[in-house]
Amino acid sequence: MDWRTFAERMAALARDLLAQETVTDTLERITRSATELVPGCDAAGILLLHAKGVRTLAPTDQVVTDSDQLQERLQEGPCYDVARPESDERVFRIADFREDHPGWPRYVAEARKLGLGSMMGFLLYTDEEDLGALNIYSRSPGAFTEASETAGWLLASHAAVAFSSARTHAQLEEAVATRHIIGEAMGILMGSHELTEDQAFDVLRRYSQDKNVKLREVARRICERGGLT
Repeated sequence: MDWRTFAERMAALARDLLAQETVTDTLERITRSATELVPGCDAAGILLLHAKGVRTLAPTDQVVTDSDQLQERLQEGPCYDVARPESDERVFRIADFREDHPGWPRYVAEARKLGLGSMMGFLLYTDEEDLGALNIYSRSPGAFTEASETAGWLLASHAAVAFSSARTHAQLEEAVATRHIIGEAMGILMGSHELTEDQAFDVLRRYSQDKNVKLREVARRICERGGLT
């Protein structure tokens, strides 16, 4: 492993990640980089755990999605564990899928059928939040060395910051857009019904609650139709 070259590529990646326009673009650049920068990596993806189950983001190969779904079905596996918010572990590793694993016996047995040889999972986290796990796979047993683990950990560290930044930016853009459309809808109601600003907002809020429709969607409909009808 030429660490000088690796460092140069990581520096270029850091700049590239900040230049991505959407969260999806950022995640796809992260997982593609895993296949380019981590020795032995054939496929990569990001796994999120939420109330409804597992979500796979930016997989570079179908086997990533298949592995995540397998772990969700079995309720066990390294990616599943590393993405748990209560987990204290930062890295999980299966060196050889041909060997039984005491921690995830059912997952390893089933994952062999997917053609997996080895894998690693890295928690994506910042000081403020856990963001899921970056998971990398190889079809060859014993593909990942200590250098692979170090490279994966460094990539995951960069990825977590970029992911968090991209998501925050997207949330801010959505908040600004929501505020704008709500303001426009309030203006329509104020003009058509001679309401004050507070009264117009109260109409929006009550309609949203009564119809069980999000406030932004109510505002969008008013802007499109010129009123609530």
